[in-house]
Amino acid sequence: MKILILSADNFEDTELLVPYYRMLEEGHDVDIASMKKGTITGKRGYEVEVNTALKDVYSGDYYFLILPGGKAPEAIRKEQKALEIARDFFDKNGPVAAICHGPQILISAGLMKGTQPVIAQLCPR
Repeated sequence: MKILILSADNFEDTELLVPYYRMLEEGHDVDIASMKKGTITGKRGYEVEVNTALKDVYSGDYYFLILPGGKAPEAIRKEQKALEIARDFFDKNGPVAAICHGPQILISAGLMKGTQPVIAQLCPR
């Protein structure tokens, strides 16, 4: 199964690294996409390799979308291609994990109007 993670510099390190390595442990292929290929750096200094540029992503190749938080979603949400990818996942009812600030991307894509994220039900009040 192919998994897609969208991120950029200043991601929250654990919010990207934990799902990334957990998916690899389960034997899934995981791609990290950003505005361009190369290295992105988390808020706490961890670096990850971006192996695919947003412009080259075909969302139909992936089963699951992960949107880590930190400050990365602030940059990603300005990219039309990222918004198209999110919309494609929602259109095909594909699973999406939006962690912490990750829902900013979904909001910018117009996908959260009239909905309540499941995560809100899991957080203590």
